Amino acid sequence: MADERANGLHERLHQGRDLMDQPEGFTSIGDELKVCRLQRSIYGLKQAFQSWNTHFDEVIWDYNFIKNEHDPCVYKKISWGSVTYLVFYVDDILLIENDVKILGDIKAWLCMQFSMKDMGEAS
Repeated sequence: MADERANGLHERLHQGRDLMDQPEGFTSIGDELKVCRLQRSIYGLKQAFQSWNTHFDEVIWDYNFIKNEHDPCVYKKISWGSVTYLVFYVDDILLIENDVKILGDIKAWLCMQFSMKDMGEAS
């Protein structure tokens, strides 16, 4: 089990047209009606999860994982006669693999791609 710490908070927004009101205390006199154009996702923003999920899909595809057409949170990778399943939910990843070396390689690769914390075995 692994936890992706950033949860996509720093992913660039695809449209670049997302706006928000200025945070309280950051407005100048005469500029109260101005808004902020977001360059990156913010936690809680509707587009943040979609942006993070799209980014995750692109990265995981590069490692030859295939998304399950019936459940978009489940990915499968077949290599050297071994099958690996990756289950992705919000910011948690569950890896299922019977070869410990392959499992370790995938964990190491994921840690290089994302800011991850290995939570050990799932219970």
